[in-house]
Amino acid sequence: MSTQQQWKAFGRKVVRAGADLAVPLCCGGCDSPGIGWCPRCAAVLADSPEQVTTRVPVPAPAWACARYRGPARRAVIAAKDHGRTDLAAPLGDALAHALRTLARWGELPDVTLLQLVPAPTRATSARRRGGDPVTAMARTAASRLGPRVRVTPALFTAAWTADSAGLSAPERARNLSGRVRLRRDAHLHPRAVTVLIDDVITTGTTAAESARVLAAHGIHLDAVLVIAAA
Repeated sequence: MSTQQQWKAFGRKVVRAGADLAVPLCCGGCDSPGIGWCPRCAAVLADSPEQVTTRVPVPAPAWACARYRGPARRAVIAAKDHGRTDLAAPLGDALAHALRTLARWGELPDVTLLQLVPAPTRATSARRRGGDPVTAMARTAASRLGPRVRVTPALFTAAWTADSAGLSAPERARNLSGRVRLRRDAHLHPRAVTVLIDDVITTGTTAAESARVLAAHGIHLDAVLVIAAA
């Protein structure tokens, strides 16, 4: 095979790889072939949200679309660690469904503005992932819910904060203490209903620290909503 033919063959492989990335060949929740998100996995996240009791007290009710197992766990990991940016749409749909349900139950005050605040993340982590998956999910949810809902990425964690995976509740608390910050360009509405959005809640440390920072800037946290509770 000539050099020119080798380059053409390489180009065809690159095109095929790009097509696989653009149109995932398996479900993000169960690996079923030929579909990015199957109806069975969608049904798991379309159930009523469940209130969660956290080990670390959070000054607002915490709710989860599902438990951190099965399709919910697979989807969160795929979105966060395997570049499945396409999953922001179905996971955002699940958040929108949960928010509608909470409003119908009277768990969210009926006001003119609902602001969704993505949980804090490190800038380096977001860059490595090609963007913050939680913010992408929140934006999808807001787009489904209409103009009274907006996303405000107001929080971030300091660059030297360690990854919390595998840490105990006391270790997570020490790791995050004083390291969740409010962005200088954050535009939070003090009279809006404020919901913290995250992919997983484990001990409640991130939610509690986020609530503390928001309260220090005059923002009351009304609820926490996550895709899955561990």
